[in-house]
Amino acid sequence: MKKYLPLGTVVLLKGATRKLMIVGYCPKTLEDNKTYDYSGVLYPYGLVKSDEVGLFNHDSIDKVIHLGIDDEEGKKIRESLK
Repeated sequence: MKKYLPLGTVVLLKGATRKLMIVGYCPKTLEDNKTYDYSGVLYPYGLVKSDEVGLFNHDSIDKVIHLGIDDEEGKKIRESLK
């Protein structure tokens, strides 16, 4: 069973030099309908252009830099994803 990280969590992916902040769960690509665990934007810049959202899976995360807000509402959403 997967444990999803809270929205707002800042991570560094394996082999990357720039950090991403998690902004969404379970995005799908339009091209091949592939589902990823997370969508993220460059930290600290945020969403600058709509085509600059990164899609990645939990196993691609090398390091959690900062954990996002972890309240009851967020926990309920993440529980429903499992």
